[in-house]
Amino acid sequence: MNALHNFLFTVYPYICLTVFFMGSLARFDRDQYTWKSDSSQLLRKSGMNWASNLFHGGILFLLMGHTVGMLTPHALYEHFISAANKQMVAIVAGGIAGSLCFVGLTMLLWRRTTDPRIRLTSHRTDLAILWILWVQLSLGLITLPFSLSHSDGSVMLALSEWAQRIVTLNPDASGIAHLDWPYKVHMVLGMTIFLLFPFSRLVHVWSGLASVFYALRPYQVVRGRRMNVPK
Repeated sequence: MNALHNFLFTVYPYICLTVFFMGSLARFDRDQYTWKSDSSQLLRKSGMNWASNLFHGGILFLLMGHTVGMLTPHALYEHFISAANKQMVAIVAGGIAGSLCFVGLTMLLWRRTTDPRIRLTSHRTDLAILWILWVQLSLGLITLPFSLSHSDGSVMLALSEWAQRIVTLNPDASGIAHLDWPYKVHMVLGMTIFLLFPFSRLVHVWSGLASVFYALRPYQVVRGRRMNVPK
């Protein structure tokens, strides 16, 4: 295992996670007015509903699937489903969600690059993050044939062990050294997205998560600050 592999899969994840959390916190503290999605829907609504729903629905499913699939210890589900069957479920479900997300993102990219009004109001970072996500989705779909060729579930178990070691602060990348290149590039680019997250429009994801807790917050009484207002 060479030094680059060791750095990318044992050190780089912690760099990305640190920047992800600390950068998000710093941006919320210093630049709350930039904490938004900058949607172009007000400029032109044509095709927006289909593109947005396909992209957001697909990517939310993929995020939850990756999180649950990679961070759930094998011992918790081995009595209910084998590693091979779990990998096949992941391939089918992930393939469908990834394809829908890819179509939606392609529509959003086409919209931002070909519509003159939207193109003029788009920041370079907006287009850059969309292209990065497009490449990441493409890599994810490319891994599907490779996963089918390892139908025994060994690749899924190797990836899960690596991810679980990362979150338990016991990194070890030796188990994924043999993986094919699409997996490794997909993983590195995925971590890089976390690194770029606080500096892009992706921060609005936090607002979506916070809305769940907002709905559950206790009742509040808000009073004006004007003088002579009865309390």
